[in-house]
Amino acid sequence: MMVSDFNKVDKEFTEAQNYWDLEKIYIDLGSAKGKSLTPVEKKFLRGLLCGFSPAEIANTVYQSRNSSTVRVYLSNGLYKYIEEILSHQAGYSIEVKSWSRVTHLLEKAGYKKGFVQIELANNPIKTKKTELTVLKAAKKEDWGEAVDVSLFYGRTTELAQMTEWIIEEHCRLIVILGMGGVGKTALSIKLAEQIKDKFDYVIWRSLTTSGSTSSLHLAPPPEVFLNQLIHILSPTKETIDVEDINSRISQLIDCLRSSRCLIVLDNFDSILCNEYSTLNDSDISFTSSINDWNINNYSAYHLPQIRYRSGYEGYGELMRRIGDSQHQSCLVVTSREKPQEVAVQEGERLPVRCLKLTGLSHTESRILLQNKGFSHSTEEEYKLLIDLYAGNSLFIKLAATAIQELFRGNIYKFLEQGVIVFGDIRGILDQQFNRLSHLEKLVMYWLAFNQDLGSVRKLQKDIAPQVSQRLILEAIELLHRRSFIEWQVSSFSQTPVLMEYVAERLIEENFKLRQEKPSSILMLQTVFETQIKNYVRDLRLNNEI
Repeated sequence: MMVSDFNKVDKEFTEAQNYWDLEKIYIDLGSAKGKSLTPVEKKFLRGLLCGFSPAEIANTVYQSRNSSTVRVYLSNGLYKYIEEILSHQAGYSIEVKSWSRVTHLLEKAGYKKGFVQIELANNPIKTKKTELTVLKAAKKEDWGEAVDVSLFYGRTTELAQMTEWIIEEHCRLIVILGMGGVGKTALSIKLAEQIKDKFDYVIWRSLTTSGSTSSLHLAPPPEVFLNQLIHILSPTKETIDVEDINSRISQLIDCLRSSRCLIVLDNFDSILCNEYSTLNDSDISFTSSINDWNINNYSAYHLPQIRYRSGYEGYGELMRRIGDSQHQSCLVVTSREKPQEVAVQEGERLPVRCLKLTGLSHTESRILLQNKGFSHSTEEEYKLLIDLYAGNSLFIKLAATAIQELFRGNIYKFLEQGVIVFGDIRGILDQQFNRLSHLEKLVMYWLAFNQDLGSVRKLQKDIAPQVSQRLILEAIELLHRRSFIEWQVSSFSQTPVLMEYVAERLIEENFKLRQEKPSSILMLQTVFETQIKNYVRDLRLNNEI
């Protein structure tokens, strides 16, 4: 039965014919078998050539994740035929040890379109020692503006976890989520460097680039970006010029099926926003007259979901399709905020996963400080500084530089001056905090002064002005997706640097409000400035102890 015949039998996995010489594979495997392959064998073979696992083939063909039938066909038939023809060509025994090795072996044997086998007849000794050497296009690595990570701190557990997800469990979409400065970018680069040999293509891109000034430029529109990716992954294939974003994504997924690709998108949150993120700080009041806070106040109680900037919605559709579609590639995304698509698709046993990145351990942070020149500091000094910044690598580096320049490397003197949120640290937190809605900020203020919170119901009961339980839950969920709070068993909390930041903002806004509107009172009307100052002082003392 030739290619024309199988088209009449079924339609599963027909995209394999776009990249593989199916007629030649069918004939050669049929020769090893002694008769033509059955339609079922051809179907399963095409599934393997598309990069599908036995379980994924079973799901497509039988609508069941039980892959026992598929595995029997493969083990008792196709694997043996493949081993026979490849061993005959190589002059020594070759084994198909797993389903994922099939495409690699057949590609080396020259069955993939665009690959030419090297003649080794003049060197029979080398032929016996070399596994089907072929002339293959060089593996493509495009690192964009990736920074140097040769000096990398720890993260062995996180790297091992994501490597297992990608290589062993064949996850299609992974999101590295965390606060600004925690090390997401460096981790994504290190991960790509460690597993690049498992892929035909590695592409690393940041969705923001630095301009000639301090401003940042966003990534190209999704249509342009998709065309760039398709051109890299399939340079010899003529790109169909279509305006429909879904058609472009379909073209890209065809590439992800025909080749094993690793694509990393850094700073994904730069194309995310809500209606508050376009306003200036002065447009958002953190304080308000109590009369303005009533149940009909839409701006106070409205909780916009995390969405995409205008014109960048196609990136969300790209993420959703890559997570849903069957292919042999992986997209890794770093972000401060979790996109809605990921929240819906992720799961411990699903091909979409999310890694919540927290600060470095004490050991890793201490090495960082020692490399910055703090080789003579005491363990107590190290601990105080690391705990204040919760192991945030960028914050620790910025603080370390200030300590060296202003306090001659004396950590205690730095802590005594009473300011840990300053300069670029303040700017990073401002940037992220300004994206919050009024209710999210209210919850952040309340949490900063109620770290012994035992439950969500307690927050809903004590917070002023009172809001519904539903809105409190929605606000907490959004704050968690934005990496502002951490779950701890049945409660949640903020890091010390965040508590300090929130307290300072509340003091500043209180002072500003008194200057502009003496008759107004704080949104948190029971918290006075002196109490806030005392709290900040006590917090700092407790940390030092």
